[in-house]
Amino acid sequence: MSDYLADVQRYDAGADADVVQKIVKHLGIALQSKDASLVSCSDSSELDRVREKWCMKKLGHTDEAKCDEVIASVCETMSGDRNKQRVTFYYLVAKATGQLGDL
Repeated sequence: MSDYLADVQRYDAGADADVVQKIVKHLGIALQSKDASLVSCSDSSELDRVREKWCMKKLGHTDEAKCDEVIASVCETMSGDRNKQRVTFYYLVAKATGQLGDL
């Protein structure tokens, strides 16, 4: 858990540990696989999955274009990271949509 929090805090120094823990819990067993614990911004099917499963289903957004815009913005924000941690990526999507408090 502390590794996930430290990674999130590179982008949001004031990140709430409870929010990060909720994302970790949501992702569950997927985080045990190295490949599944990362997000690839160059893989359109991966970004579709983030849009469908996280932005629309979990966060409750109905505007696909808005979700795609937020995801593209997070990809840009994290462009310096070769390995984009899924927990951090999901945190930043939730933050950009103003829904950290809803998790």
